[in-house]
Amino acid sequence: MNLFTEELEEYAEKVKILKGLAHPVRLCIVRGLMFEEGCNVSKMQGCLEIPQSTLSQHLGKLRNLGILEGERDGLEVNYYVINEDAKRVITALFNNTNLGGEK
Repeated sequence: MNLFTEELEEYAEKVKILKGLAHPVRLCIVRGLMFEEGCNVSKMQGCLEIPQSTLSQHLGKLRNLGILEGERDGLEVNYYVINEDAKRVITALFNNTNLGGEK
């Protein structure tokens, strides 16, 4: 494998993260979780005002991309942002301010 091929593979991984964040709901989920780590689905659903099934689909995509991780706490699953590239993108987009969603 040459250097160019290795770079393309790295770029492909970065593109996956960007595509994962390229939806307003997913961007909001990740941004919100950076502010309040360990949030569960019920709390997110109340904040986002979207159906649970829609939220679950977005969370599933973010988990599959390695952006989020869920940790079971009894009957609840709390979610955390685990991908450093995703954190850097959110920080760059929002200049590390207002991560809690306040206006």
